[in-house]
Amino acid sequence: MKHFTFFLVAVATIAGLAALIAPASGRADGQPSPIFLSEIPQGYRDWKWISSAHEAGNLNSLGAVLGNDVAFKAFREGKLPYPDGTIIVALHYRNVPSAENNKVFGQAQSFVPGPPTNIQFMVKDSKKYAATGG
Repeated sequence: MKHFTFFLVAVATIAGLAALIAPASGRADGQPSPIFLSEIPQGYRDWKWISSAHEAGNLNSLGAVLGNDVAFKAFREGKLPYPDGTIIVALHYRNVPSAENNKVFGQAQSFVPGPPTNIQFMVKDSKKYAATGG
């Protein structure tokens, strides 16, 4: 009887978690989030640098934001919203101390990108993604 009760509690807990998490993966209107990128653009690591980011806390991440030529031109000109054809990629890496640099400084104060953790793409296409504002 104890095993059966434990089993029922476990199933109820899993069902509750699934119900709680499921809406978070969609949009505010309840529709599932569309997949914007079906193929990673070739040569994206050679795109121009737009910005860097440091996420502290649990993420402990360093990021590089790169853009294709369309994105970089719009960024330089301060053009918002970004025009169609813009693709921006964010490359995220674990933030790790640099033993080599810290030897020079005499204390732990220098950090460098470590193992990659995440990659994100933003694609601007106002016709294809009209439902989400482009």
